[in-house]
Amino acid sequence: MMDTSFRIVPCGDDALRIVSGPGRVRHHLAQYLAGLTDWLEIVLGKDDVTVVFDVHVLSMAAARRRLQAQVSDLPELTGTGGQLHLLNAVFGGTSGPDLDAVAGANGLSVEDVIEAVCGAELEVDMIGFTPGFAYLSGVPQSLKSQRLATPRMRVPSGSIGIITGQAGLYALEGPGGWPLIGRVTEALFDPHAVKPFRILPGDRVRLVAERGP
Repeated sequence: MMDTSFRIVPCGDDALRIVSGPGRVRHHLAQYLAGLTDWLEIVLGKDDVTVVFDVHVLSMAAARRRLQAQVSDLPELTGTGGQLHLLNAVFGGTSGPDLDAVAGANGLSVEDVIEAVCGAELEVDMIGFTPGFAYLSGVPQSLKSQRLATPRMRVPSGSIGIITGQAGLYALEGPGGWPLIGRVTEALFDPHAVKPFRILPGDRVRLVAERGP
């Protein structure tokens, strides 16, 4: 079993928050708890996992005791993480309208920015904001980028956004405020698949670059 010392704190009247910190352990913990039958919902956060319980079945104290016992029995974390996705990406031009601005703000060439992003193995921290939107850690912290002052009303599906320390993949078309540097050419959403969204929490992503129009 893992040596765990997570804090468990109330979150409203029907949920408990496990403060686990960032990294793969959150995904491991969420998957483990999702395989049990005691909880109504498991919600993965940036540095925590929230567990929702049925207040008609468990009191807060009873839920906390049960969760603490389960966390204490968490199996060892093994392997290298979730599935690795190699995604072809077009950078710049209409696919990445903010690439030049990001490069200029950092005193870099666009090739330097592309190399920094594609040279990193990115990990899916969590899914949120819009359905299927993947928050990816692993972008070098030295590459600075801030959210747009005025968000776009329409961001094409597959777009790659970037803010300091993170990249974001838009699985669906929709609004968004992250500077866009490129777009992946593979579909990230298939409504006919058993699991419609291609990218899942804990997965790893490598972007393979080509320059676009």
